Amino acid sequence: MRNGTPLLSATSRTLAMLEAVIADGGASTVSALARAIDCPVATAHRQVATLVADGFLIVLGQGRHAAGPRLRALLARVDDKQVIANLAAPLLHRLAAKLGMVAQLGTLENDMVTYRIKTGEGAGALFTRIDMQLEAYCSGIGKVLLAHLPAAEREAYLAGGPFVALTANTITDPAALARELDRVAQLGYAEDRGEIDPDLQCIAVPIHRRDGTVPVAISVTRLSRNATAQTAPAALLSALRAVAHEIERAGF
Repeated sequence: MRNGTPLLSATSRTLAMLEAVIADGGASTVSALARAIDCPVATAHRQVATLVADGFLIVLGQGRHAAGPRLRALLARVDDKQVIANLAAPLLHRLAAKLGMVAQLGTLENDMVTYRIKTGEGAGALFTRIDMQLEAYCSGIGKVLLAHLPAAEREAYLAGGPFVALTANTITDPAALARELDRVAQLGYAEDRGEIDPDLQCIAVPIHRRDGTVPVAISVTRLSRNATAQTAPAALLSALRAVAHEIERAGF
């Protein structure tokens, strides 16, 4: 029981069997999977038969099964990055209000940063907007996401320039950008030091999945021309990391 609501143990057992079948990839029989997860064999066969009838599994033959059309259709509709964004939204609203800054969340699509959340004081003065795409190499969020790409993907990105200078601070040399991304990966955060706008200062951190990949990054930003009180960078990083850890603890 959780929060006073009774749980359905039969549903939990069926979901455990479904997970076992998918994780197995169709290599083992229902009986073998049932023994592996300590489920009565007869019960497992009834569970799988129901899942087949409802389209969540298909029969491969010889007692083996795989993901069915209904399950595949459901998975195709799941935008994992947007799920994380929906979870993060209220946390970033509170962070932005606490710091008096703009908080944002972005993802990487086709080598570009897509902004999915933008909130906080001064948000209207900042040129980004929700669903807008910007180059990744010159932003805090973009550098975090690039730094956590698999090595081959990061190398392909660095080889795909040119990297245009948007300000005097923009890193445009591929070798220098590679060193910057190595630094970001090592330190666990990135900074935009006026690289996309000379008046803009930003710090960003990753959101890790349980498997260690980084599908999302979050940041706090302030336009220096509008700044009154300055929060120490260490305090900003600490507050940002606390929110990142809270999002990660939700199970991603």
